[in-house]
Amino acid sequence: MDKTKKEKGNFEFVKESEDEKRNYIFQKDGITKKTALIVIVFLIILILAVAFSGLFFES
Repeated sequence: MDKTKKEKGNFEFVKESEDEKRNYIFQKDGITKKTALIVIVFLIILILAVAFSGLFFES
């Protein structure tokens, strides 16, 4: 099979660092973990800001 062709519908969500696969969404490494943590913290801060602004402007 030609490696330049893309496989359709056979994607993995997370790829191990040592795997040679090309059909994945996230690679399990330090950069991905740090980025995910930053995004999660940012989303929590946004949710709290919306909740507190709703309480503040309601009264």
